[in-house]
Amino acid sequence: MRQTGTGDPLEFRVLVTEGRGQTRHRVTMRRAAHARLAGSSSCAEDCIRAVFEFLLEREPKESILTRCDVEEIGRVFPEFESALQLRLARK
Repeated sequence: MRQTGTGDPLEFRVLVTEGRGQTRHRVTMRRAAHARLAGSSSCAEDCIRAVFEFLLEREPKESILTRCDVEEIGRVFPEFESALQLRLARK
């Protein structure tokens, strides 16, 4: 994973490698979303890493959108925000 944009929203490119395959994703996250989800406990990169851990526990890498915004995930997974906050608090 690498951060590709530092504006608002923050932008990331994520490469997921599992088994023999890889998928590539472009992810955005508004600074306000980062503050709400992670507070001051985690940097943006750690937050995106936790987002992908959350997603990969629920679906195969091929099912994750190739372009998405972090805030869209809660529409599909209602437990997303609370689960992510707990995950980040444990790190």
